[in-house]
Amino acid sequence: MTIARSGRPVAEVTLDAVRAGEITPDDVRIHPDTLQHQARVAEQHGNPQLAANFRRAAELTQLADDRVMAIYEALRPGRSSVADLEAIASELDRAAAPATAALVREAAQAYAARGLAT
Repeated sequence: MTIARSGRPVAEVTLDAVRAGEITPDDVRIHPDTLQHQARVAEQHGNPQLAANFRRAAELTQLADDRVMAIYEALRPGRSSVADLEAIASELDRAAAPATAALVREAAQAYAARGLAT
């Protein structure tokens, strides 16, 4: 069964429920288990890069939307120093998001090598 971030079965997220005011923002957010399932399917179908993206997305569901957007902005070339990106990676490690932390560290190394860090 596919469930929303709130735990509500997706089948219960209907237009009637929306009209009745029964749907919350978490009812339309994806659950990390759904993303993990999509990662397994992608991997089984020979797409490890997509699987890795789904796994990182599952990790990011535990962060506030504004924090995810701030991290996205920080990852744009020329926006952050290597130290800034390492601080973000450490924060992600503490938030149990190791795959995303590794991606941020990889970006920091690439930006440093190419002169794209501030």
